[in-house]
This record gives sequence, structure tokens and C-alpha cells, in this order.
Amino acid sequence: MSERLVGIFVCARAGEPMEARESAQALAGVGLEGDRYAAEIGTFSTYPGKGRALTLIEAEALESLEGERGVALAPHESRRNLVLRGVRLDDLLGVRFQIGEVVLIGRRSAPPCEHLEKLTRPGVLQALVGRGGLRADIEVGGLLRVGDGLRLLGPVELESDSSSCD
Repeated sequence: MSERLVGIFVCARAGEPMEARESAQALAGVGLEGDRYAAEIGTFSTYPGKGRALTLIEAEALESLEGERGVALAPHESRRNLVLRGVRLDDLLGVRFQIGEVVLIGRRSAPPCEHLEKLTRPGVLQALVGRGGLRADIEVGGLLRVGDGLRLLGPVELESDSSSCD
């Protein structure tokens, strides 16, 4: 299976560096254990909208930034919880999918914002336009492990949600 989880990152408090993990417990309807958004203390925790439990980004998008835009961004600097390889995250919008034991629903795109650029470096916002990732809700919790594969489970109907940033 080529679609797989290649990075897991959490951050205990807003603005702190993301910490790499080999595994993480995903809590249904909440987020990743040990992450600021699961504790409802992330920078954008009080913003309305679904898809705040988990953020994902494509490894390929991060790898292409330096060559295409002259901006290097390590996976942990993306501020996304999960880094996936071999899948277009736009294709998971409105889709129920499984990574390891965990069932997720792709709720909306995760465009980059000025907050991310403030925490990293100039140029990140423009470099990530159109490839900032995906926001997802955790429908069925469980353990996520680096190396877990991805399986599509089918489409879901999404409600309208105009929320944007992290």
C-alpha cells in the first residue's frame, strides 16, 4: 500500500514547537492525546466549525516547497498533526477514511495563514497556498502509528462551513 502515515506531531501548548511521535492515541470527537487542540487550548480552539480535531498535510507538498518556492519547511514546522505520503488530501474532502485503527472524516481544507508564517519564516504562507492540507474529525478513535496505511471507506455529506485558518 503506497498511501501511508509518515509523521505524527503534537504540541501541548499554543505556539510551542511540534513534537514528533512514533504513535499517538486519537480520541474520537476530541483530537490527539497530548495535543493543544484536544485540550481545547490551541490558538484557534474557540473558532467555530468542524474539522478542528486533526490536521493533515501531504509529504510531497512539503518536499516540493524548496525547489518550487525557495522555502524549506520541515514536517513539524507545518504545524499539522499528520503527514501522509501517496495520497492527495483534496481527494479526502467529504470522505470517511481509515488510518490504522482510526476512522476520520475529511471536513475541509486547511489553508495556511499568517499565524503559521509568524511561527516559521517569511514566504511560508504563499508557498503553501493550495496545498496547506486537510482538517478532519475523528469518528472512531484508536492508536495511530507511523507507517500505518490509509483506506477509503466512502463519501459523507458535509455541512457548509466557512471557517478558515487553524
